[in-house]
Amino acid sequence: MENSIQVFITGGTFDKSYNYIEGNLFFEKTHLPEMLKRSRCQLNTKVETLMMLDSLEMTEENLEHIITACKNTPSNRIVITHGTDRMAQTAAALAKAQIKGKTILLTGAMIPYAFGSSSDGFFNLGCALAFAQTLVPDVYITMQGQYFLWNKVKKNKTLGCFEAI
Repeated sequence: MENSIQVFITGGTFDKSYNYIEGNLFFEKTHLPEMLKRSRCQLNTKVETLMMLDSLEMTEENLEHIITACKNTPSNRIVITHGTDRMAQTAAALAKAQIKGKTILLTGAMIPYAFGSSSDGFFNLGCALAFAQTLVPDVYITMQGQYFLWNKVKKNKTLGCFEAI
């Protein structure tokens, strides 16, 4: 297996930008290369955009695309940026696909990176990259400094956080 960490981008709040005129969020480009550069990341990472979608708009075909990309990458450490609304469902689909020997972490943001210092995206990305290097192969979600096994987590939409179940 390759020694790099594969980062797959799928969209989500993480990569949304704000249209100040119309007052809405939209996808323009991924912020990941800028984030890695600003953080002075010294890891061997490979960044690939699979899609730029709100997770509520993800289809079965999109899920299959993510699964196939994870199976086909030579890296055994994978970080996926993802929308938080369906993150747990994608994690379950990846676990069901039984991708052997790979540590897969899904992460996202509650506040877009483009919003600056109020975004949790930088912290969540850093945690995902660290956990990708230390956890045993399986599928995990990491948010707010914690990691959760794919089937032991849910999004608490009332509190705006992920929690163990």
